Amino acid sequence: MVQVKTYHLRPTPLIPNSPYPLLHYPGLLLSRTSPSATPTIPPAQVHNLYARNGWKTQWIFRYGHTQTSHYHSRAHECMCVLTGSARIRFGVADTSEDLEASTHGAAFEGGGVEVEAKAGDVFVIPAGVAHKTFDTLPEAEFVLLTPGGAHRIGGEGEDARKVLDGVVLDGFTMMGAYPDGGGEWDFAVGGEDRGEFERVWAVPKPGKDPILGTSGEGLVGIWKEEGGRRPKREIEYLQDERQTLLVGQNSTSFPIRRNSSIAEILAIIGDL
Repeated sequence: MVQVKTYHLRPTPLIPNSPYPLLHYPGLLLSRTSPSATPTIPPAQVHNLYARNGWKTQWIFRYGHTQTSHYHSRAHECMCVLTGSARIRFGVADTSEDLEASTHGAAFEGGGVEVEAKAGDVFVIPAGVAHKTFDTLPEAEFVLLTPGGAHRIGGEGEDARKVLDGVVLDGFTMMGAYPDGGGEWDFAVGGEDRGEFERVWAVPKPGKDPILGTSGEGLVGIWKEEGGRRPKREIEYLQDERQTLLVGQNSTSFPIRRNSSIAEILAIIGDL
């Protein structure tokens, strides 16, 4: 049986987050690949899992001590931990450009969740969910380890598996993939989609989980939609986060009162 941890992250004034939960599969790759004793997860084997399930491998990064919190507004993301350990904060934006203050101080939004990440872990991150990796071990400088840029593996016509077999892993590394044929990932730090959270929430649900495929234990069974209509979780968002919507929307074009009912909110945004 697969261990799955789910985290429901509501919108903040700066971050859309998602009606779909963040998924964390602790140690899943330890049983799905042939790791070394370190452990080190073989990138080419992870790539094969991604490809089999309709997800496209795009990068391997070695992470530094910390980074800017960010989210992707046009694509869901899968991050698999290949080596090392770290902490990842999900669901909130940094409120200062001072990375030390936003990492170990108080310069970030309230709410969110911090999770320990280690080799073998898998994270499936819905579009709109903020994430920030920090306190990485072993310590190293941030660098893109794969050739071809951060949106593809290798050059035109190169065999991605052969390229990945040649990557030397050290420090804390993760391997990222996105649904094949979906939107290209962007890098939003918070506030860019204020007033348009619904656009981010509308990124289509993938047909398969990046590792578990069509198994009901993964994304396919957990990110359920109800008869083609708005997911129940999203309706709960609209009820529970009226104040956030007021912060994020222009009051003339999106006149939501603090005591608006679900029906009133849905009518305003054209859902009824």
